[in-house]
Amino acid sequence: VDREVIEKATQLKVIGRAGVGVDNVDVDAATECGVLVMNSPGGSTTTTAEHTIAMLFALARNIPQACQTLKSHQWERNKFKGVELAGKTLGVIVLGRIGSEVARKCHSMGMTVVGYDPFINPDAHLSSGLSMVPLDQIYSQADFITVHSPLTDETRNLINKDAFAQMKTGVRLLNCARGGIISETDLYEALKSGRVAGAAFDVFETEPNTESPLLTLDNFIATPHLGASTLEAQRKVSEDICRQVA
Repeated sequence: VDREVIEKATQLKVIGRAGVGVDNVDVDAATECGVLVMNSPGGSTTTTAEHTIAMLFALARNIPQACQTLKSHQWERNKFKGVELAGKTLGVIVLGRIGSEVARKCHSMGMTVVGYDPFINPDAHLSSGLSMVPLDQIYSQADFITVHSPLTDETRNLINKDAFAQMKTGVRLLNCARGGIISETDLYEALKSGRVAGAAFDVFETEPNTESPLLTLDNFIATPHLGASTLEAQRKVSEDICRQVA
């Protein structure tokens, strides 16, 4: 929904996005024309958090790679030795609805959870077992790092080669939020060098994307932006935006 559409839609009052982001709406043009833009972020919280957890397990235990080799008639049991999640440290970057839900679920699985969020009051009540730390401590402490921030000028390429240099060797990264928060070019080099042991993405800088060099790496797994793709979430966000528009 771009400026051209908005300026020609002379009776338009509201643009409703059945989902979290409003990246596909020209909010500035809508504001200038007095058009209200709204989204429905709550309906897909559980679904997206669950998808992040699924990717976390798949990343830790090499599930997609093992499944693929088995379907290729190869029994490579010794090739896919994984790591336990219990006892590991998870760094959560931005604790909005989804980040907080992921943190809560991972803590219940026995992970130590540290979070970074520049918008949270340090004195705010936090979920049990969650501690807030500066970003550099996320990098230095975490065995797994998951990002749940919006894509802004401040967060674009937030995790880049400089950030990788501060991380533990063998760290594993997840992005089920927005493409572009983790530099794909720098991640490719970090995965090839072994600095990063593995990564799991549900989102890319450009979508659809079937040609990313990351897809050629054995230690990279991905899904085609399925975070909110469940029957329940699609129904919830549709109902939510209908109520809001009404």
